[in-house]
Amino acid sequence: MTGGENSKHAHGADEPHVTPLWQMFAVFGALIVLTFATVAAARVDMGSFNLLVALGIATAKALLVALYFMHLRYERSFLGFVFLAALFFVALFIGITMIDSLQYSKELIPGYAPGMQR
Repeated sequence: MTGGENSKHAHGADEPHVTPLWQMFAVFGALIVLTFATVAAARVDMGSFNLLVALGIATAKALLVALYFMHLRYERSFLGFVFLAALFFVALFIGITMIDSLQYSKELIPGYAPGMQR
């Protein structure tokens, strides 16, 4: 066999998945609703939970984009594992950075920032 359609199947590639238009609009609607939820959550003071709520909404939006617009839902499970591993390492690196930044917070001058007007 030489090139063409048969070579695609010889390498084990799956057929492309066509997503229905109604599903794309449903995901888009969910993203719009979550965007309004983000704005509403920013206007409500929830104390220390503000960051958790904002990160939760952002995670839900990122999952919708990755699963449906990037078609990760229809791919092999190994690609989902790679995606989750990448998210884990990003969270790990941010966590390590935050631990290190707390170490130096005692040395900061209260009320001082470069360019701050007095």
